[in-house]
Amino acid sequence: MRLQKLENSLDDLQIDAVLIRDSYNRRYLSGFTGSNAYLYISKNTKKLLTDFRYTEQANKQSPDFDIIDYTKSGLLEILNDIIDKDKAKTIGFEDETISYKEYITYEKGLKNVELLPIGDTVEKIRMIKDEEELRCIQKAASIGDLAYEHILKFVKPGVTEKEVALEIETCMKKNGAENLSFDTIVASGLNSSKPHAEPSDKKIEEGDFVTLDFGCIYKGYCSDMTRTFVVGKASEKQKEIYNIVLEAQLKALEAVKAGCVGKDIDKIARDIITDKGYGDNFGHGLGHSVGLFIHEEPRFSYSDENVFTENMVVTVEPGIYVPGFGGVRIEDLVCVTKDGIINFVSSPKQLIEVV
Repeated sequence: MRLQKLENSLDDLQIDAVLIRDSYNRRYLSGFTGSNAYLYISKNTKKLLTDFRYTEQANKQSPDFDIIDYTKSGLLEILNDIIDKDKAKTIGFEDETISYKEYITYEKGLKNVELLPIGDTVEKIRMIKDEEELRCIQKAASIGDLAYEHILKFVKPGVTEKEVALEIETCMKKNGAENLSFDTIVASGLNSSKPHAEPSDKKIEEGDFVTLDFGCIYKGYCSDMTRTFVVGKASEKQKEIYNIVLEAQLKALEAVKAGCVGKDIDKIARDIITDKGYGDNFGHGLGHSVGLFIHEEPRFSYSDENVFTENMVVTVEPGIYVPGFGGVRIEDLVCVTKDGIINFVSSPKQLIEVV
C-alpha cells in the first residue's frame, strides 16, 4: 500500500522514477533499517542498493525489492544500468533532505536523465498512519506511561536532574524500548521555565516544579509525552499556572477531530492562556505530528493551515514558562479519528504533589 501510494504520485510529479536516500523515507517504503542504502522505485522496478554489510539484512527486511550490492561496480554505474533498462528519462530526488554534494553527484553521474525535485511527497504520504504504525506508536506511548509511573516513586529531594533522566531512560529500555525518541528533558525549579532545558547536576528541591518530557522508540516508531508535578506542597501560583495549562490542553483535545485545521486548534489553547495573562509565556506551537521521526507534519501552530484527517498522530502540549519562577507543560500523544481522538497517553494529568 505504501509503495502503491508513491507510485500513484509519479504521474502527478511527471517523473518516471524516484531515488530515495532519506533514512526515514527509506525505512517507511522498504522496511530496511540499516544505515546505508538507496531505493530506486518506478512502476516497473524496485531496487535496493546497499553494501556487503547489509545485503543479508535487506533480503529479509525488504522482500518487495531486488537487493543489489553496489560496491562491486559502483553506485553510479549500477544506477545508470538500472535507469537504462527501465527506460526512465526523469528521476525524482529528495531535494529537502539530501546534501548539495549528493545532488552534484547525481547531476554529474547519472546519464541521459532529468533530475526533478519531489519536495515532501513521501513525507505527506507518511502523515496518515496505517494500523501497524498506530500499534507501534501506541506501544511506545504505553512504555512511556510505565516510565512515568515509576519515576514518581523515584523522585525525591536531593536527586539530580541527570539521575532522573537516566532512570527514565533505563526504565523505558527495560520495558521494550529500542531507543529514545529524543534526549530526555528533566527541568526542575527555575530550570522548568526553559522549554527544552537539558538535564543538569542540579538537585531537585522541596517546592520545585519538575517537568519531564520524554519518549521512546518501539519498532522504529516514536512516542512523546510531558508531565509536570511539584515536589512537596504546591504554592497557590504553581496551582494557578498548572490549572491554566491543563484547561488549555483539555479544551484543545476536545476540539481535535478529522476536518480540524492546525491553526484553529492552536488558537483554542493559546486564547485561554492569553486571556489568563500568560500569552507571552507560551512561545511554541501547540503540537507536532509523530511517526518514524519525532517531529513530523502537520502541526498545531498559529500558521498551520493543514486539515487533519483520520489516523494522523499528533501531540497536544501547551505550556507556560515564567523566567525566575518556573514552568508547566502537559503533553499527550493522540490519534485523530472521525469523531475525536484516541489518546495514547494514559498517565494522570491532575497536579501531583510528590511527598
